[in-house]
Parts: sequence; C-alpha cells; structure tokens
Amino acid sequence: MKREPAKTKHRKWHKKAGIKKGNAARGTKVSFGDFGLKAVTGSRITFNQLESARIAMARYMKRQGKLWIRVSLDKPITKKPNETGMGKGKGSVDHYVVMIRPGQVLFELSGIPQETAAEAVKLAAFKLPIKAKFVKAF
Repeated sequence: MKREPAKTKHRKWHKKAGIKKGNAARGTKVSFGDFGLKAVTGSRITFNQLESARIAMARYMKRQGKLWIRVSLDKPITKKPNETGMGKGKGSVDHYVVMIRPGQVLFELSGIPQETAAEAVKLAAFKLPIKAKFVKAF
C-alpha cells in the first residue's frame, strides 16, 4: 500500500471536507473474501495505523490465505511549521488519511480457517483507533 495517492483532484482540502455523519452507504459487505474487519465507530486512519494492522494480520496468518485492503488514503492533512505566525497561508501537505464511517469493511481475508481469521482480525483491531468487529460473508 502506498503512503499517498498517485493522483488527487485537489492538492489541499478544506478541513471539514470528507467528514460525513451517519453510517457508510457503500463498502459495507464482504465482497472479495470469506471474512472481514468491519468498523463499528468512525474516525480517520493514517497509513501507519493501516500498515500495522495489515502486518499484524499477515504475521498471524503465516502467509496463508489472501488479504485485501478495502480502503485507500485520499484526504490530505496539512501542517504548518512550528512558530509560524498567523496569516502566512495554509501549510504544506504533511500526510494522508482515510475517513472511516461506521459499517465500512476495512480488510478482507480468505483461504484460512474461521478461528484463525477471527484471531487475526482481533489483533488488527487492536492497532486501529476505532472499534471494529469480525464479520463473515453471507
């Protein structure tokens, strides 16, 4: 997974852009795999948090099965240098995040037993700043 998107429509976003209330409308079902990690609460997640969750799952699965990442980083977060006065413009892009809404599937797994998948998802959920749960495909 890449730290930043290959191309963006706008280099900097407004602070409130991408923040929506309510539950997710899309990406709420397990589509590719047999099991998934579904968000119960909403928040914004950084690359480091997603990557540490992915590594935790991959290590527990011991390179068996397949893992899909269903979210991608798209929102730029800007930061101004320390001790910069007011009125000097907006800061440069520091990092990218993904806005997660309740009900969104973040990761999907297949090709492993259900007990292994449940434990892998539990380990990954500890790495994220949201509450998440284990789900099965219908």
